[in-house]
Amino acid sequence: MATPDHDAIIVGAGFSGIYLLHKLREAGFNVLLVDAAAQPGGIWYWNRYPGARVDSQVPLYEFSLPEVWQTWSWSERFPGWEELRAYFNHVCDTLDLWPLMRMSTNVDSARFDEDNSIWHLQLGGGDTVSTRFLLPALGFASKPYIPDISGLENYAGEWCHTARWPQQGIDLEGRKIAVIGTGASGVQVAQEAAKSAKNLTLLQRTPILALPMQQERLTDLAQKREQKDYPDIFNRRKQTSAGFDCQSLEVSALEVDKDERDAHFEYLWQRGGLRFWYHNFADLLTNREANRHAYDFWRDKVRARIADPALAEKLAPIEPPHPFGTKRPSLEQDFYEIFGQDNVALVDLKETPIARIKTNAIETATGEIECDLIVFATGFDAGRGGLIDMNITGRGGLGLAQAWDDGLRAYLGMAVAGFPNMLFSYGPLRPSGFANGPTSAEIQGDWICDFMVWLRDSDIKLFDAETQAEQGWTEMVAQAGAMTLFPEADSWYMGANIPGKKRQLINFPSVSGYAVVCDDVAQNGYRGFATVKSTNKEPFAQ
Repeated sequence: MATPDHDAIIVGAGFSGIYLLHKLREAGFNVLLVDAAAQPGGIWYWNRYPGARVDSQVPLYEFSLPEVWQTWSWSERFPGWEELRAYFNHVCDTLDLWPLMRMSTNVDSARFDEDNSIWHLQLGGGDTVSTRFLLPALGFASKPYIPDISGLENYAGEWCHTARWPQQGIDLEGRKIAVIGTGASGVQVAQEAAKSAKNLTLLQRTPILALPMQQERLTDLAQKREQKDYPDIFNRRKQTSAGFDCQSLEVSALEVDKDERDAHFEYLWQRGGLRFWYHNFADLLTNREANRHAYDFWRDKVRARIADPALAEKLAPIEPPHPFGTKRPSLEQDFYEIFGQDNVALVDLKETPIARIKTNAIETATGEIECDLIVFATGFDAGRGGLIDMNITGRGGLGLAQAWDDGLRAYLGMAVAGFPNMLFSYGPLRPSGFANGPTSAEIQGDWICDFMVWLRDSDIKLFDAETQAEQGWTEMVAQAGAMTLFPEADSWYMGANIPGKKRQLINFPSVSGYAVVCDDVAQNGYRGFATVKSTNKEPFAQ
């Protein structure tokens, strides 16, 4: 039997990949990490558009490893992309991970060798490498989605997706800019572009229900004082449904009077960040009446900042476009104020859809929007996109794209039947987009490392998800979603942003609940996995 080059190859250098690399190296595995990016950081390498910053506050949005946080401090409560890149370099320096990393290395394909129970990876440039275990850690938002709009190929100006912003940057000064999309990146780039663009037109399909960021500058001294509480904070975030420092209340929004309800809404509003989403009343995402109270509070707060009634109705309509929180809220700093500027305009695509793109303009049903830069803030093929693009082939020549042709399926949100010895991190059918990234990365990374140690100690050369277990998990996620308001929105949470993609909830709805189930699987001999023992007692690379 052939001996692989490595015990494990991790694909992706974001939070999940870096943490897993550290854990597996510490456990004594021969491990390699590869990433197409030139630097670590995952989405924070690719997302470097003006204004790009995280929507989870620090210290929640960082590793819980003491050797890392004790030697690092942040400048802002919600760091920007430059600081996040520097943080990842600090992590790799502190943990001495660089020798195990191959950056600027694309994975063109990955094929499972059934005769030898190993994976063969074809890398960019023609190199090949083999591994016992394949561990994609691409994240749920690694493949940008660009809608098919007639005429784009003939456009004479510049255009790009926010998630593929040129590394050298784009000068926005004096430009005529059209931003298509109003998700997180659309909000952030619009806030920056409004400062210097000659004209900025934001093309909106659905109003973004954005929340106040309440950004704060941080000092080294204050962070040093607060670090005594970090271990408790990091432990507590694993016990919450979204991986933050707290979760929803235990009381219904309908069990309190209006004054008490509004007082809590106001408290969350002033605290800023995503608290209005994850620390709200217990039935925010399950009861329409409770949800409507939250929406009405949000609407009135926003409309008070918009002088033009017609504009207010487009940005914060009287009737909700969808239940609040069923699309991920974005954080804003002065988003609603920019529409009061003479150089900023809003186009409602439901009233005036895009007809085509011309050489120097976007043509809509009512006229043309002249522009020399088009920014697509149109999201991602979430969950599956990056994994499919890896051209992964399992048993019997089955491609992952083919396996997911009729919808996503994955046991525990990390193993697909027919693709042995493969576990993906931060992907579909696990908390992912419902979770604070570092919390999720550590919970799943610890579990994967423990599983691999168990495989090694048990002389197991091969595992595969059982079809029945995979089906049961996939159905359970769907049932959990059906108990919420999420299916009522056409969101990427439901796969509804990609034409032809099966409509299904792509995220497990609780970080703490996910951890409990995964721990139970481990304590019961990793049930749901079929395994094959090694005959030569040497299933791992030497």
